[in-house]
Amino acid sequence: MSYTKEEVIEFITQEDVKFIRLAFCDWSGNQKNVAITPSQLDRAFDRGICFDGSAIPGFTDVSHPDLYLIPIPSTLTVLPWRSSSGKVVRMFCEVMYPDGTPFDMGCRSFLKRAVKAAKDEGISVDIATECEFYLFKTDENGEPTSVPFDKAGYLSVAPEDKGENIRREICNTLREMDIHPESSHHEEGPGQNEIDFRCSSALKSADNTMNFITVVKAAAMRNGAYADFSPKPLAGHCGNGFHINMTVESDSTENIQEMFIAGILAHIKELTVFLNPTEKSYERLGSSKAPKYVSWGKENRSTLIRIPSSDDDRRFEIRSPDPSTNPYVAYAVLIFAGLDGVKNKMKLPDPVEVNLFTARPEVTEKLEKLPENLYEAERIAEDSDFVKSIMGNCLEAFMKRPL
Repeated sequence: MSYTKEEVIEFITQEDVKFIRLAFCDWSGNQKNVAITPSQLDRAFDRGICFDGSAIPGFTDVSHPDLYLIPIPSTLTVLPWRSSSGKVVRMFCEVMYPDGTPFDMGCRSFLKRAVKAAKDEGISVDIATECEFYLFKTDENGEPTSVPFDKAGYLSVAPEDKGENIRREICNTLREMDIHPESSHHEEGPGQNEIDFRCSSALKSADNTMNFITVVKAAAMRNGAYADFSPKPLAGHCGNGFHINMTVESDSTENIQEMFIAGILAHIKELTVFLNPTEKSYERLGSSKAPKYVSWGKENRSTLIRIPSSDDDRRFEIRSPDPSTNPYVAYAVLIFAGLDGVKNKMKLPDPVEVNLFTARPEVTEKLEKLPENLYEAERIAEDSDFVKSIMGNCLEAFMKRPL
């Protein structure tokens, strides 16, 4: 359900809400929030709630630190795992300067600019995600261990799959929050799980991803487990992927999808640091169905972009991102890259129809490789005129993220 300001105020009163979390995201993809009581809600909507922007890397400095959070009523959601003796709700926020103008160095505002740029070209982009995570056992103090929650494999069932009840709890909680997963299952790694989501607008998908991570971590903790979203939690086993499925629509008679994909492939090396922003990210790429080469194919799970065999031939899947990415940033740079492909009527290279993990050198040597480490990925992005043109000062803000 999408709420208006007046409906939010009415809901807070009628549903015995005790605390309201005003949330936003830093450049590392970490969710931040300020909690207020209902008595402060009018002030939050009218003037915003102040916080110290200089304490968030890449936001402001100490000479002009004040920023304000103004809640977005349409993002209201109840946090259903909280105590029933007084509800807790969350809203994502617009970040504003003290004079009321939008803060242009926030990652959600960066995605909004990308969505607007697409709309201005008569293009809409919807996004669905497939997010993998590991569950680990915790010790007697509740601290995470390196022992997987189970030893099950791909699509295993109980009793081998010990994460089944946790996934069910996650999916039920998400539905209570009006977030609708399509499917869930055990993945290939020991203790590894995946939950897939329906297609939605780019902004809603990014907001839902932030909510999803919170729900997973809370459900795992309640069940004596620890949820790990890092790119490569266990050496020798599959890494965690964050596959981004995009659906591009336009009234144009041209093949917008092909040009959009061509734009992403043309810029993917420049964008890799935003999709794979940690050192561990590069331990995942190049093995266990995580791509290494700039490539695309139909059905092929060894390529970077895959067009699945489904009824919806408008959908394509980008397989290189991992869950350490900031979804607002990832979606934004991919949209801008796709739009550049459309603007310049880029042509797709030939599809790859072989397994690139076992392909002969005469096949792979013709393909460009993704950056092999974080340092290389950062240097390529910083030297890119395209990245500078779409990010401006946000590039410097991103590079200040804590690692």
